[in-house]
Amino acid sequence: MPLNVGFIGTRFSGLDGVSLESAKWAEVLWDFRHISHWFAGELDRDPGFSMLVPEAFFNHPDNLEINNNIFNKTTRPREITDKIQVMKNYLKDKIYEFIDKFYINLIIAQNCLAIPMHIPLGLALTEVIAETGIPTIAHHHDFTWERTRFLVNGINDYIEMAFPPTLPSIRHVVINSLAQKELAARKGVSSFLIPNVINFNDNKPWFDDFNKNLREELGFTKDDILILQPTRIVMRKGIEHAITLVKKLNLPNAKLVISHSSGDEGMEYYHWLIELAKNEGVEVYFISNRLHDKRKYDENGNKLFSLWDLYPHADLITYPSSYEGFGNAFIEAIYFKKPIVVNRYSIYVTDIEPKGFEVITMNNYVSDETIEKVKEVIFNKEIREKMVNKNFELGKKFFSYEVLRKKFQSILTSFYGIL
Repeated sequence: MPLNVGFIGTRFSGLDGVSLESAKWAEVLWDFRHISHWFAGELDRDPGFSMLVPEAFFNHPDNLEINNNIFNKTTRPREITDKIQVMKNYLKDKIYEFIDKFYINLIIAQNCLAIPMHIPLGLALTEVIAETGIPTIAHHHDFTWERTRFLVNGINDYIEMAFPPTLPSIRHVVINSLAQKELAARKGVSSFLIPNVINFNDNKPWFDDFNKNLREELGFTKDDILILQPTRIVMRKGIEHAITLVKKLNLPNAKLVISHSSGDEGMEYYHWLIELAKNEGVEVYFISNRLHDKRKYDENGNKLFSLWDLYPHADLITYPSSYEGFGNAFIEAIYFKKPIVVNRYSIYVTDIEPKGFEVITMNNYVSDETIEKVKEVIFNKEIREKMVNKNFELGKKFFSYEVLRKKFQSILTSFYGIL
C-alpha cells in the first residue's frame, strides 16, 4: 500500500540538520515505495512534488515581526494575536491545498511542531491534524524548553496547544533519550526514539573527477592539515574551542575550515570568531560560498562542492558543541572514517558515548591531553586507522538506514497494521 507522504516544515533547503535528515527519511520511505512531497517556505526539492509557500519560512518578514513581539516578553499586543490568527488561517488553507493536490495520507511534521520558530505554521498544522485525523509523524529535533531564547514568551497558550500537540493521530518521534523523557514528563505522551542516521552501505567512491582537486580549488596544498568544523556558525557549536585547538597544536600547516554559514541566529557570533582568530593568530577559512547541498558549477564556471566532497579531504573533525539534539556531524565523521574531537555535550554522554566509540573528547576546554591525542592520531597512521575502522562498524550497527527502516515499520504498523 504505497502512501503519499507530506513533509511539512519551515525549510527544506541547504545543509541544516532538519533538511538533511528529512531527505534521508524520504530515501528510506522510498524503499517501501512511499512517495514524498514537500511543503515549506524555502525549498530545493523537486517542484513537481512540492508546494512552496514563502509565508511558511521562519525568516519571512511577517513571522519575524511576530517573533519580535512575543519573545523576551510575558504578554503580546492584541494586534500580534490578530496577525498570528490571520497568518495561521492563510497557512491552514495552503496546507489543505497541499493535501488535496498530492492526495496526502501521511504527514511528517519536521520540527515545526516542536520549536516555536513559526507560531502560525504550528497552529495551522495542529488544527488541520485535529480536523482531518490524518496519521501524522511529528519528528522533533528541538523543543522549546531546550532553547533559552524561547523560555520567556508571551505565547505560552499557543506553545501548550501546538508545540507539540497531543492528538490521537500523532506519533511523536524524538532524536535522543533525554528528549524522550522530558516529553513524557511535560506532555504525558510516549514517543519513538530514532537517532540521526546515515547510509553506511553506500558504496559510492569518496573521491572522483569532480572533487579530487578540492584542496587546490579552495587554495590548500596536499601537505596542509585540514581541520574541519562541519557546522553552522551559531554559538552553541563552540567554534571558539576549535580555534583554541588549532592555536595549541602550533602546526604551521594546520588550517581550520568552517563549512557552513551564519545568519540563522544573527551575525554577532561570527564577527566575534573572526576577531578571536585574528588575536590568536589562527588561519580560519570560511568556505560556505564554495559549498552547496548538491555539487554543481556556478554561473562563472566555478565548482560548488557538497559537504560530502569536503569530508574525504579532512584530516580531523572538530565538534566542540555545548549542546546538540543529536549530532549529524558526529555520524558523518564516523562514516567518512575521520578522527573527531568531541566536546562531551549531554546527548553525546547519554546516547552516543555508551556505544563504545573511540574519539578524542574534551570537557568544555581544550586540555594539553586533548592536544597530545590529536597529534597522535594525525601523525600515527596505525592508531588512526584502528580508531576510525572501529567507529565505522559501530556506526553501521547503531546509526544506519537499517535502524530507521525498522523504526518506520513499527510506526506505520501502529497506524495501518501490516502494510
